[in-house]
Amino acid sequence: MPRRQRIEFRNRDGVSLAAALEVPDREPRAYALFAHCFTCGKDIAAAARIARALAAEGFAVLRFDFTGLGGSEGDFANSNFASNVDDLLAAADFLRENHAAPSLLIGHSLGGTAVLAAAPEIPEVRAVACIGAPSSPAHLARHLESDAEKIATTGEATVQLWGRDFRIKKQFLDDLQQHPLLERLPRLRKALLIMHAPLDNVVGIDEAAQIFTAAKHPKSFVSLDGADHVLSRLEDAQYAAQTIATWAARYLDFQDAIETPEVSGGEVIVTEGNHRFLREVSSDEHAWLADEPKRVGGDNLGPDPYEHLLAALGTCTSMTIRMYANRKQWPLQDVNVRLAHSRRHAEDCEGCDEKPQKIEVLQRYVRFEGPLDAAQTQRLMEIADRCPVHRTLEGHLSIETLPEISE
Repeated sequence: MPRRQRIEFRNRDGVSLAAALEVPDREPRAYALFAHCFTCGKDIAAAARIARALAAEGFAVLRFDFTGLGGSEGDFANSNFASNVDDLLAAADFLRENHAAPSLLIGHSLGGTAVLAAAPEIPEVRAVACIGAPSSPAHLARHLESDAEKIATTGEATVQLWGRDFRIKKQFLDDLQQHPLLERLPRLRKALLIMHAPLDNVVGIDEAAQIFTAAKHPKSFVSLDGADHVLSRLEDAQYAAQTIATWAARYLDFQDAIETPEVSGGEVIVTEGNHRFLREVSSDEHAWLADEPKRVGGDNLGPDPYEHLLAALGTCTSMTIRMYANRKQWPLQDVNVRLAHSRRHAEDCEGCDEKPQKIEVLQRYVRFEGPLDAAQTQRLMEIADRCPVHRTLEGHLSIETLPEISE
């Protein structure tokens, strides 16, 4: 069973920070450093559950309270985003001096933003995972808007955040604007995993989209469907931990700089992951995961093969419709394509009486938004059938399986 060690270390200003080190029951595969959400603490349910679940997977995980929070010393009012990053660097120093430097950083909410900022300063880090993270520290200022004028006028104010009172100084708000994270993300040079709940009402999923767009590969996105911002359900925290462990294993096992498969334009390479059906898919500019659902023995860490097929048809359909509508300058505001796969008994086919046959059916439902007239709507439905993937699937398709010759 994993065990927990209560420890303390000092940050670079000499302030004592309270921490917990979750240690697996065997030699750690790697050391990870976890940063909690804003005003939370190392013992918030999500942090504790993820750390324990990762320890069960063989990772040693250090989580700690930022300055002025939980069991750590210091005045929270004198802290800011920059001091959080400094605390992370001090935690990395502690691991480096007493165990091994962290090769994996994990951050939740603003802690996710902090690990993105700290990662370039920790050379041993190879992989970074952020959960529900804002794309910039400045995002936090939105939650302080009602008190911003008072803080600016008086220099500080006591504000209520998530049911608790905190003293916020003007220097805190000023510091939030001093960190252009999105400008620095292209130079991260670490593998990046972005996890976000689509219905997160604290940090919108558009923040995850901005991080993903700004970062360079290798990068991955995993949806925490059904989860809330703080991952209050046990199953959501465990799912996040298992996904991080599976994803990180590929990068933490590398002894040299991170490399992705060399793939020519128009090609895709599929390699095996560390779980039963998990597969890693790489194109010339992108990388993602494929898996099978848990009901058939997979871990559900990515779309299954048929979902990839439906996605190919759906995206091609949507793009083709959009290009046509734009060219015609029609008032199409949005197009929504929903798809499903099924098998049906074939009717009126030769030989069906002797040997029943089934046909594969891809159902595609298209919804248009905007002031289109009936003729325009009908024409766009016809254009849907002209997308290149549709024509490929309905055309004479030949699949050749050939051995790849290693040089």
